[in-house]
Amino acid sequence: MIKAGIIGGAGYTGGELIRLLLRHPSVTLSFVHSKSSAGQPLYSVHQDLLGDTEMNFTDELNSNIDVLFLCTGHGEAKKFLEAHPQPASVAIIDLSNDFRLQANRRFQGRDFIYGLPELNRNAIKAMAGKENLAIANPGCFATTIQVGLLPLAQEGWLDEVYTTGITGSTGAGQSLSATSHFSWRANNIQAYKTLNHQHLGEIGESLLQCQRANETKASGGGQQEKQGVSANQNSLEISFVPWRGDFTRGIFVSSTITLDKPLPLLIDLFKSFYQSHPFTHVSKEPIFLKQVVNTNKALVQLEKVGTKLVIHSAMDNLLKGASGQAVQNMNLLFRRPETEGLQLKAGYF
Repeated sequence: MIKAGIIGGAGYTGGELIRLLLRHPSVTLSFVHSKSSAGQPLYSVHQDLLGDTEMNFTDELNSNIDVLFLCTGHGEAKKFLEAHPQPASVAIIDLSNDFRLQANRRFQGRDFIYGLPELNRNAIKAMAGKENLAIANPGCFATTIQVGLLPLAQEGWLDEVYTTGITGSTGAGQSLSATSHFSWRANNIQAYKTLNHQHLGEIGESLLQCQRANETKASGGGQQEKQGVSANQNSLEISFVPWRGDFTRGIFVSSTITLDKPLPLLIDLFKSFYQSHPFTHVSKEPIFLKQVVNTNKALVQLEKVGTKLVIHSAMDNLLKGASGQAVQNMNLLFRRPETEGLQLKAGYF
């Protein structure tokens, strides 16, 4: 059994992680850390857990674990590890943005791998059995946007990308703010962080990684330039406008590019790219949030008018966009089936 601990277990992602790990057939949940709720039952915060566990939150740490999940706020994961360095035998999976960018991935003798299995599954699996394992779990918008663009990046077909996406209120975290109260969210919508969202950096780096990996393979180890990408460029640019939505969970994204390729060819490209990935599926029919909420699925659909291609992608921001993907990464690190503990049912009605 994999012994797991959680830091920051009182928030939305912490709660989802608790629910998943309690039911995971290969995991023992050793402790759930929370400064604000220490000593209280888990169900005092996550009330749906009443009857599922008598476990309490704790403010103490236990190093007798195999994996530590960091569900802290952005900027807090690094501070936590500075104050509490972990043994090399403990794998770390960080759900914040502290280690997602290439410039920040080397820390305390660990090299964090960007934990998007659709991009880095082989690299994650190659770490299994080693010490100082570390995963930087991708952001929710970042994951949703990238699954819609990775196959095109691989072909070098991304130039100007215009993306809009809408997210539920749980994407803002559990602490209340002016824009997360029910009275503000109800019957309301708003654009925010226009062209300046914090996930843009990781999206651009990963798309460029995907493109360059394929170019290097195609050229037999050399470096080619496509679509005006220079050899010293470290990111692809995305024009992204996110929206706050009038619902609790889920993300729906639409990305638009100009591409003079036939739609059947593009659909075949996407299906081939995701053929071996158990959670990402390409649909010929329109997709919608209820198909993915409460699951670890990512759905993708393509539409084309003239030379304009629109890629729609949808997922649950708390599962495939956060805690579900973290468990997926844990499964890969510990040589478990990738889908173990993650065959979840959508809340369709």
